[in-house]
Amino acid sequence: MDQVSEQEIMMKRIASIDFAVVELNLYMDTHPDDQEVNAKLNDYREQSAELRKQYQEKYGPITSKSIEDNRWGWISDPWPWNNSEEENG
Repeated sequence: MDQVSEQEIMMKRIASIDFAVVELNLYMDTHPDDQEVNAKLNDYREQSAELRKQYQEKYGPITSKSIEDNRWGWISDPWPWNNSEEENG
């Protein structure tokens, strides 16, 4: 059985929270006065931002938009398949 890395767990958590943000945004389109859901939406947005920050500090940028000072800096890190070769090598 394959072990799931901490990096994969973090990425799945980010994806789950981002999915909730999208769904709650859609709900708010038809229920703009629902303050309880609006508060939950804001909470999920904050969670997503914090998780992305933690992920990027540990593993590097998630997307090219994550790099502010060097547009191409995100490609200078090893690619995932390069890491696997080094670990297995």
